[in-house]
Amino acid sequence: MAAQAPGSSRETTILLADWLFAQGDLEGAAAPSFDDSGWSRVTLPHSFNAAETGDGTYYRGPAWYRRAFDIVELPRGRRLFIQFDGAALVADVYLNGKLACRHEGGHAAFRCDVTGALVRGANLLAVRVDNSFNRAVTPLGGDFTVFGGLYRPVSLIETDDVHFDLLDYGGPGVYARVRGIADDRATISVVAKLANDRLRPNRTSVLARILDAQGREVARALTAIRVPAGSVRDVTLDLRLLSPRLWDGVRDPYLYRLVARIGPDGDEVSVPLGVRTVRADPEQGFLLNGKSYPLRGVNLMHSARPGKGTAVTDAEVAEDFAIMRDMGSTGARLAHFQHPQAAYDEADRLGLALWTEIGINGMVEDSAAFQANAVQQMRELIAQNYNHPSVVIWGLGNEVYSTEPIVEQVLRTLQAVAKQRDSDRLTAYAHCCQQDDHPKALISDIIGFNRYFGWYPDQKGTIGEWAAGFHSKHPERPFGVSEYGAGASILHQEDPPRTVVPSSGWHPEQYQALYHERNWLELKDKPYLWGTFIWVGFDLASAGRHEGDRRGINDKGLVTYDRQVRKDAWYWYRAWWSDQPTLYINSRRFTLRPDPDVVVKIYTSAPQATLFLNGVEIGERRAENRIVRWPVTLRDGANVIEVRAAAGGEMLTDKVLWRYQRPPDMLVPAPSASD
Repeated sequence: MAAQAPGSSRETTILLADWLFAQGDLEGAAAPSFDDSGWSRVTLPHSFNAAETGDGTYYRGPAWYRRAFDIVELPRGRRLFIQFDGAALVADVYLNGKLACRHEGGHAAFRCDVTGALVRGANLLAVRVDNSFNRAVTPLGGDFTVFGGLYRPVSLIETDDVHFDLLDYGGPGVYARVRGIADDRATISVVAKLANDRLRPNRTSVLARILDAQGREVARALTAIRVPAGSVRDVTLDLRLLSPRLWDGVRDPYLYRLVARIGPDGDEVSVPLGVRTVRADPEQGFLLNGKSYPLRGVNLMHSARPGKGTAVTDAEVAEDFAIMRDMGSTGARLAHFQHPQAAYDEADRLGLALWTEIGINGMVEDSAAFQANAVQQMRELIAQNYNHPSVVIWGLGNEVYSTEPIVEQVLRTLQAVAKQRDSDRLTAYAHCCQQDDHPKALISDIIGFNRYFGWYPDQKGTIGEWAAGFHSKHPERPFGVSEYGAGASILHQEDPPRTVVPSSGWHPEQYQALYHERNWLELKDKPYLWGTFIWVGFDLASAGRHEGDRRGINDKGLVTYDRQVRKDAWYWYRAWWSDQPTLYINSRRFTLRPDPDVVVKIYTSAPQATLFLNGVEIGERRAENRIVRWPVTLRDGANVIEVRAAAGGEMLTDKVLWRYQRPPDMLVPAPSASD
């Protein structure tokens, strides 16, 4: 399917269908003459690990993809690029048997210039991907499955030979910076990177326009530029936007579009534009447009799903964001690597502020190749997401265990790269494993701490005591909680729950809910925390784990891996965070009760609620910290528990069915005939 913007010379053809796939390292598979008749036919996005994580083991190694396509006529004065939105982890791209490019890193988009390799008629694109552990490619560690494959779309892009730079770390080649905001105007500075692939210099012009949400032009600037042959040149245009409407998070996520064009009908790029400022204050926390805006939400790992792995659709990514926004989230941390563009688009649209990071996780390698790859991934992350107003934090890394000098060296290098490319946004590092004020925790602009008080037994005390202590000791440092959480299986029910051993096979849902009740009540009244992020939004594939109710899953999600069940703890946060009314009966999946004396507990945003047991009103009680409890006695057999509450101008109801069945040793024998 070819797409062309009206009046633009750029054409894009999406290559999703008609791919052939074979797992393994097949000698000669790049050659057009290679016999692929026995290969499987697949459609992108595709992961070769999609169905392999059920027992906690999976294939890590090379695989091949091939696709034939025809070029009717080779266009003169045109350039052709192949774009890969995601190929994990290392990709070697061949066109007609010749190596077109190599990309190391499985989560950023990249492009190959294939102009000189195309031929008229039949062409053969072959891609070798490899998700093997590679000491030169980050991430080296991590509590997650490393899915391999061409798991995001591939496209063929055709442009004029004078075009916006398509080889600028996978970015659009056009970058808009909000330089100043006043009540009646905003200054937008646009840097456009022009590539001239001709053999002679080119004189042309660049037009930049800002369109409002209805598509009306509200600002423009035009400038001339001379680009030498075979080179890339930057041109800067300043636009004045009158009476700007701010991108104000979930309060008002207003989006403009910036459209840049070369000449009257040349290459054209359209990118999102949100007018906003961000800052972190050690006392007031996170400030969006100068006003307090606490970042509260979840960590989102790869949007993997059962039977698909990471080969998900944009609609499935959007569903993830909708679930978290429905909970009342104002932000999210995209862990532990770059996410698909659909994620950033959804965050822009919904108003969720993002912390997005590269794959420095657990380990670093003391080698020039590794450090170069880390820098490459940071540059890709920023280039590809610079224009998204939802991105407010660039992440340098997560939980590096070592204290060797190379760790600080890598983090300082990444900090310098991030600030050189983007001095307006914040940088953060997620720290866990040494003292809180270890030098590597103090390199980024702000700190995130991964803290699991009440889950992992080596962390003593409470999260509230810890936060107050750090703030007292370091009042000048903005800090937040980058991870906190506990596991839960919806198949495990116990009320009240015993203390859980995390590595065990018993993760009752009630313990996770109790954990989050305690932790949130200690975090919510600390305005100096710039953000708090639950680990994790959705259960995720983690091949090394064997705990909870199955292998290969980290079950700390507030929602199940298949997105079908929102666990009790999800509703706890909705009762606190959402502006929509909430009424929810806890322990609803604990349907077969061994004891008749139970406590009905609900989460609600209403001031009070009324309980009915088997149609009989038990009574109204006031909520305390969004919780209401009633002790009741169940009758033998089925029991209908119903709650009602008035909130948000409507009457809410929730209902569950619990069954009490006496244990066999408590049953009274029936009278015998002789009695």
